[in-house]
Amino acid sequence: MVNPQLTAFSAQDLDYITALGPASLNEGPIAELDQAWLACLKGRIDRPAGVRQVIWDSWLRSVSAGLDPEDGEYRFVAPAVLAATLAANRALIAAAAEVMKGLLAYNPRGHINLTDAAGTTLYFCGLDLTPVGSRLLESVQGTNCTGLAITEDRLVYVLAEENFGIGLRRRRMHCAAAPIRDAQGRTLAMLTLTAEPGWFHFHTLGTVQAAAEAVSRQMALQALLEEQQTVLEVLNEGLVVLDERGCIKALNRYARQLFRVGQDLLGSPFQRLGQSELTNQILLRGGEGLRDLDCTFELHDRSHLACLVSVCPLEQGGRIVSLRENRRIREITRRIIGTQASYTFETIQGSSRAIQDALHLGRIASRSDSTTLILGESGTGKELFAQAIHNASDRCSGPFVAVNCGAIPRDLVQSELFGHVEGAFTGSARGGSAGKFELADGGTIFLDEIGDMSFDAQVSLLRVLQEGEVTRVGAKKSQQVDVRIIAATHRNLSQAVADGAFREDLYYRLNVLNLTVPPLRMRREDVPLLARHFLNRCTRSLRKSVQGISPEALDILSAYSWPGNVRELENTIERATNLAVTELIQPADLPLEIKQKLHQPAPGSVPAPRAALDLGTHEMNAIIAALRDTRGNIRLAARQLNVSRGGLYNKMNRFGLSADAFRSESNL
Repeated sequence: MVNPQLTAFSAQDLDYITALGPASLNEGPIAELDQAWLACLKGRIDRPAGVRQVIWDSWLRSVSAGLDPEDGEYRFVAPAVLAATLAANRALIAAAAEVMKGLLAYNPRGHINLTDAAGTTLYFCGLDLTPVGSRLLESVQGTNCTGLAITEDRLVYVLAEENFGIGLRRRRMHCAAAPIRDAQGRTLAMLTLTAEPGWFHFHTLGTVQAAAEAVSRQMALQALLEEQQTVLEVLNEGLVVLDERGCIKALNRYARQLFRVGQDLLGSPFQRLGQSELTNQILLRGGEGLRDLDCTFELHDRSHLACLVSVCPLEQGGRIVSLRENRRIREITRRIIGTQASYTFETIQGSSRAIQDALHLGRIASRSDSTTLILGESGTGKELFAQAIHNASDRCSGPFVAVNCGAIPRDLVQSELFGHVEGAFTGSARGGSAGKFELADGGTIFLDEIGDMSFDAQVSLLRVLQEGEVTRVGAKKSQQVDVRIIAATHRNLSQAVADGAFREDLYYRLNVLNLTVPPLRMRREDVPLLARHFLNRCTRSLRKSVQGISPEALDILSAYSWPGNVRELENTIERATNLAVTELIQPADLPLEIKQKLHQPAPGSVPAPRAALDLGTHEMNAIIAALRDTRGNIRLAARQLNVSRGGLYNKMNRFGLSADAFRSESNL
């Protein structure tokens, strides 16, 4: 039965090799080969009967290439090229060397060489016949076993007298060569065995083929391992492979970064990475598998690593520990829920003195990391100012997380703000959940309507302000967060403190920097600008062809007191845009309640003409200037304005002014 490895040979090839025994070829075939070789050199084209076709074709190519059979010198690649080639094939050489040395044990007086697919000798063992760097291509050396195998791209053998060069012919040694291939079947290299005739026989071909395939399998396995290692290295989660004793077999790049360690920890116990109260659970229960275990490690430098840990057991023993850093999970969450600020100081509309003063204070606040309190009525745009402060600060590249404290159920405020661990309360998320402060880590959290926060939550918030750390509901340990706090409220917090509804110590912690966003009635000159701004936005979103606002409608808008502030104006313009039937918004398009309130004078008063409205604005600005000059001192401001203190209080109430806002401006 013919060896399946030899099916690529022709019948003539097999006859030749089968005839080989422990002795060398007899004189008959040698004489025939010599005569045929001489005839080929003299230009004979047709193949003599005693020469294999594959050898005759190779001789003809060698003659056509103009090669001199008497030139036995090797040709070498340039030193720089050789160095690069050896470096590129380092893994191949290492894998083949062991196989070649094992093969040499059965051919003690022989030679085995490894060449790349271009015929450059990379390595050899045994007799010093083919130096490293020599080129064995058929087009360079003439017919030789390695060169013929590269040309045929298959297992071949060449007997001594079948070589083209005289030196190889006189050496009286036979050769067999087989290709080493990668997993896709591409030829990587050639493995060539050279042996004396007594050591070369039929089974030599199968041995060489098996050796080449062994190297091929090893290279394929190594390529697979490298591919898997590459995949592990680029994963955005840490992976630690443990053996059955809990020692580290492998850890990928991300795990090394998380734990701040190097490859020198291979073979060390898992505990060397960091200490955690859940380490034993990972090692002991890991055989059952764990998923998304919330864990905090104390690292060798005393820093802390908070992450979700999953453990997967391996069939052969050991386990894989995967770690996802909480900070990265929060970054992904922030991208999904859109926790970014879009408004800047440049996008806030208004040219009035009141809004420009507020913008000035906001820019000052943006240059600091101190807690900032934004005061103002509902609808004035407090969140716009918070976003603008964030975007103008050094934290602009971090998250901006907005929380409406008044919209969260009182029993869930702490969980929403500070997070919770698994099992902290009925209905808590499996594996726990990060709070808004953790999501805002590295950026800004905006606590809107903070005056509605529960007393318990106020205590926890005070801890964040004092210690810079949060404790999840049900957790035993706290974790550090780097968050800038901007709070806002429409309530009078100083009065809430006096009434016992708001902690005094928290109020002073929040009121480091503050600014007041003026109500729209205090900046009536901005109404036309804002109205046109909202109109442009509405016409784009509603695809309406409204071009502007009629003078009559604009007068009505300017005269209205806007108890709902900018938000009410925006809604009014959107409604009018929908109702408009001409290119201009007309008085008929405005809400009836605006026109009714505008024409309903207060008891005992008459409707104020446009001039009176202007006088009111000037009076309001004068009061603001006096309060700012005296830093909110009512007595001094009243004396400066030449009015009584009671009269000043009445005017301040009418214009929605608070002395506290001007007293705390001195802190900015």
